[in-house]
Amino acid sequence: MTDYTTFRGEVRAFLDEALTPDLRRAGLLTTSVFSDFGAALKWHKKLHRQGWVAPDWPEEFGGPGWDIQQRYIFQEECKLANAPSLVMMGIQMLGPMLMHYGTAAQKEFYLPRMLSGEHIWCQGYSEPGAGSDLAALKTTARREDDVYVVTGTKIWTSMAQHANQIFCLVRTDKDVKPQAGISFLLIDLDIPGITVTPIVSLDGKVEQCQVFFDEVRVPASHLVSKENDGWSVAKFLLEFERGGHNFTIDVKKQLKKIRHQAAITPWGTGHRGEDPVFQHRLAEAEIDAIALEQTELRIKGAVEAGGNPGALSSLVKVVGTELGQRLNELAIDVVGPAAGPMSLEALEPGYSGPMVVPEHALTTMAEYINNRASTIYGGTAEIQRTIIARKVLGL
Repeated sequence: MTDYTTFRGEVRAFLDEALTPDLRRAGLLTTSVFSDFGAALKWHKKLHRQGWVAPDWPEEFGGPGWDIQQRYIFQEECKLANAPSLVMMGIQMLGPMLMHYGTAAQKEFYLPRMLSGEHIWCQGYSEPGAGSDLAALKTTARREDDVYVVTGTKIWTSMAQHANQIFCLVRTDKDVKPQAGISFLLIDLDIPGITVTPIVSLDGKVEQCQVFFDEVRVPASHLVSKENDGWSVAKFLLEFERGGHNFTIDVKKQLKKIRHQAAITPWGTGHRGEDPVFQHRLAEAEIDAIALEQTELRIKGAVEAGGNPGALSSLVKVVGTELGQRLNELAIDVVGPAAGPMSLEALEPGYSGPMVVPEHALTTMAEYINNRASTIYGGTAEIQRTIIARKVLGL
């Protein structure tokens, strides 16, 4: 039987040694889902050498063979130690899907390269006019002998400026109902005919891109499952995108930061943490965090038993992202005017110049602005509520 106290100690000892000051700084300054890419890749390779880069994967595919509690402990300790966030579209989403739908050759080729960091993946789902209504996508792939010729565009493609691979939904049949004519392709971004255009966000960062495909020739062997079966593949993958993220761990880190901010922010003759209105709002968030954690653990238990997250992934997506936004608003309220300036250069891990914003408020505004999108990406909150109504409540 696993001794979880001992295991937590082993994880902390590894983090103490492996997390160099520059990596911790990159994690501390992370204001979104993604950390500084250079730091993230450096941390990815360290975790790969340790055998811990894919905590949810089974041993047969290169995972550490941890049970659900070990995986949760590891991810919690990484977050609280300010480890950089990895680019996880491959490991978190595509990897589990390939284990289920991929051919033996696809698993043998792609899975080890996800683990090593040789392949950095991005997700080609959304298009202009086909976001929440994903079945309206227009990017086409026509079959010519042993290749698919892909033409169209994808948008809001996270980290495409750093990726070298993209998994895409493409239309392979226009004469059937929209969901029935979609296929799932794995595409090397170095193939001629692909253009990646960065999109600058409100927080001044580039995390999203638009990707254009102009008669791009993709080997037919890169088709996952059967032609026109992409909708089933996509739904399976999205359950891991929405339910594979531990929102509670992010919330715990936010709560810890807010408590610190409140303890050093003046309020009357004391500090903001003594404000009864603040205490009430904080307690409400903590209660919601406990409920969210229990639901996330139920999902992990379902996966552990050989299932998949199912519609519960939509529930935690809604609750986790909306709770995160509430905490962003509470943080701004706590630090007050200090949240106003957004010092983008100071958010770079290697910055050593003068500080316009106090250290405790440095990330507050950028986190707030960036996280406004969390209830949109991965499927809007409105779409998730529809899924919950149909699949969970039976309405």
